[in-house]
Amino acid sequence: MNAPSGRDSRGFAGVGYHEALARARSLVPVLRERAAAGEEARSMPAETEADLHRTGLFRIMQPRRWGGMELDFVALVDVPTELARGCASTAWNVGNLAVHHLLLALYDERAQEEVWGDNPDALVASGIAYPQGKARRVDGGFVVSGHWNFSSGVDPAEWNQLAVTVHDGDRVTGHRMCLLRRGEFEIVDDWFVLGMRATGSKSVSAKDVFVPEHRALDMYTCRGGGDYPGARGNPNPVYRVPYATLGSHCLVGAAIGNARAALELTCEHVKARSTSYSAARMRDFQTVQLRVGAAGARIDAAHLIARNDCLLGQEYANAGKVMSLEEKLRAKRNLAYAVQLCTEAVDALHAMAGANGIYDGYPIQRLFRDAHALAGHFSFAFDAHGSAWGLVALGGEFSSPTL
Repeated sequence: MNAPSGRDSRGFAGVGYHEALARARSLVPVLRERAAAGEEARSMPAETEADLHRTGLFRIMQPRRWGGMELDFVALVDVPTELARGCASTAWNVGNLAVHHLLLALYDERAQEEVWGDNPDALVASGIAYPQGKARRVDGGFVVSGHWNFSSGVDPAEWNQLAVTVHDGDRVTGHRMCLLRRGEFEIVDDWFVLGMRATGSKSVSAKDVFVPEHRALDMYTCRGGGDYPGARGNPNPVYRVPYATLGSHCLVGAAIGNARAALELTCEHVKARSTSYSAARMRDFQTVQLRVGAAGARIDAAHLIARNDCLLGQEYANAGKVMSLEEKLRAKRNLAYAVQLCTEAVDALHAMAGANGIYDGYPIQRLFRDAHALAGHFSFAFDAHGSAWGLVALGGEFSSPTL
């Protein structure tokens, strides 16, 4: 079980960080061209999915022995950031589906073989809200039921990692991420939304599905360190980065790259534009210059904040250390703040468009909607994550079983 044996023998184990970034950057023009069609379809275009398989960008975190790139954790921010300059929905799906490969590497070897043995290209979606799923222990595993919102990229996914609370009567006895194959869960077509439409983040449901123990990852083993079941086969420190702490950093690149696209497109339009009533050149207005400058600073700050926490998590993992609770909460606080900065930047740039900004054909209108849609993710709720860190910093008690 040490190497892929299935139908896809391409393999991307020789692709490094810089080459992965270059491959992402090369897709930006075509992603911009397809963005409107993806919105209309409410899912990732088939041509885009094919391009991402061809370039290996779904597999940036997959273990090399399964043909993946096995890059350092920071790639989960940087690769989606590049892709989001073309399409935030595509970047969101790539970040999500890539981090699910990382999570699968933590599972028992048997689960990895079931998913990747026949098809190392297999995509794995997720439903991450533990209260939306419920499980009870039975001989050999768990019986799982639930209804999970926001299963991004689920349409082409062959598998789904679904979060559950394990109950013994009314008492919660565990938190598991249960791996279900297509056919064991139902896709609910309810994705009719303001923005991020091409993510296809539909709901999924399951009813009384038996999940064997090896496909029900105990999330208490994923808080940092090497206690996860897949540690023997996948010892790379990247798999020891605390998942509940930094896993959502896979999504922040969509916000950063989307804001960068808004800045790039704004600069292009301002360079070519005069005002409708006075014929003055827009770039000569100091207010325009200041808005562009402030937006650029916010975007750069957001990227640096997000990258820094990924680098810190990797540094701790490399050294065999586990982040403290306050450090973990600081990373979650910083993630939410980074997205807030990106949203502020997009808002300021969209406001500069004036009446042009209300037209469907004006590209920044979609970027504006996408910015606000993605900012609604719970991982980006600054009130929740800023206050949690503040409580601990002030000497208060904070408890999270999966953190």
